[in-house]
Amino acid sequence: MENNHDVIVVGAGAAGTIAALSAARAGARVALVDAAPFPGGELVCGLPLDSCVNARGEWIQGGILKDLFDRLEAIGGYVGPVFDWRTMYAVCVDPELFKLVIIDALAEAGVSLHLQTMVDQVHTDGAGRVTAVDTVTRGGHLRLSAPIVLDCSGHADVVDKAGAATEISDDSGLLQPISLTYRLTGVDFGPYMEFVRDNPGEFLLAENPVIGLTPAEAALKSYEIGLPHLALSCDGPLLGGAIDSGEMYPCTFVFTWPTSVARGEVGLNTTRVAGVDGTDQAQVNAAWPELVGQVKTGMAFCRSNLPGFARAELSAVAPRPGIRETRRIVGDDRLTDADVIAGRKRDDGIAKGSHHVDIHGAGTEQLRIPVGNGGSYDIGWGTVLPQLSNVLVAGRCLSSERGANGSARVMGSCVGMGQTVGLAAARYAERGLSDVRELDVVELRQELRALGAVLDGTA
Repeated sequence: MENNHDVIVVGAGAAGTIAALSAARAGARVALVDAAPFPGGELVCGLPLDSCVNARGEWIQGGILKDLFDRLEAIGGYVGPVFDWRTMYAVCVDPELFKLVIIDALAEAGVSLHLQTMVDQVHTDGAGRVTAVDTVTRGGHLRLSAPIVLDCSGHADVVDKAGAATEISDDSGLLQPISLTYRLTGVDFGPYMEFVRDNPGEFLLAENPVIGLTPAEAALKSYEIGLPHLALSCDGPLLGGAIDSGEMYPCTFVFTWPTSVARGEVGLNTTRVAGVDGTDQAQVNAAWPELVGQVKTGMAFCRSNLPGFARAELSAVAPRPGIRETRRIVGDDRLTDADVIAGRKRDDGIAKGSHHVDIHGAGTEQLRIPVGNGGSYDIGWGTVLPQLSNVLVAGRCLSSERGANGSARVMGSCVGMGQTVGLAAARYAERGLSDVRELDVVELRQELRALGAVLDGTA
């Protein structure tokens, strides 16, 4: 058994990677466990980072993430915040260069990587305390032990295996579809942006009232910026007609964003397979052929129909499907749909979110409700506290209503939660506490501010 760690982080996605860095930079000895062969999760799959900047252009994430962005910019991999002129900003990055930044940062912090490692069992003392985590690797079984465990698995795997309460979906029983993103290089941005300017009815534009423009005015703004962060809409004649004719599969949009200006590369989010329970790996495995088929169909549609895409070539496919929704913990507090839509602020806020309520359905179905006044909402401390004494969570498994989770699940908010729980875990271990509820959230917020986290002063 390895018991030379202060903190075990399960899940090396956006939340877990930042949580591990946060704990290690605060002086903790950290083990980072993930089934994937590489840390970073969606940070390095090609997606832009939503919920880092609100619709008003205010940064709502800082600290460790801003440090990583600075490192990325220094090696030419940072595109930066780009408005989609629909409802939000997203920070666009080159995921290949981001991989290098993340590995360097983890190594510098002294994080012990346990990759290609599955959590098998979670042991408790029967009174709500996790005592050990059993893992399985190619080399055999390994038991890890530490004073505190961070569940950043996305699925609340640690909480669930420890026997604490979780929930999934709502009364509908529905789960959002899974998707597979991909990237095309050799795209000529100029002709595509001219198409946007001249055909605003083809795109999702000016949905957020804070924008204060007509779709045609928003299209012109997008053209002037020159970066293809846009959603070609199924309600427009081009994509809608292709769906009706069978040239394209049913989808809400063909969403593009720039991943490298130098390479003329864009990421695309177009695919979706509904009816998949992301906690059942057999179901996810079975969805791969359909997802790959949609990637091929989507590429053909773009080359044939979108100006500037005729010579585009496939440069990458995400290494795993993106899963929008699985288990959520039942925590000490709960982020509600109303909290998100109203942009509620709170005294115990430990991270922020600004993404719209976003519930994808089958085919062309999608619910989108923006945060009020183009602002942000606070994620309360109690939403990351499961019914266990030495476990904290970060990421989409936070305690939340389904609609609220459809906002807080995106990378910016996950990173914010990750920085908080990482620091909290380091202080818990350092002080020899017996319950995470003994941590002083006022003190925690003060330390987070000193580290550059954004907790106040935004709409």
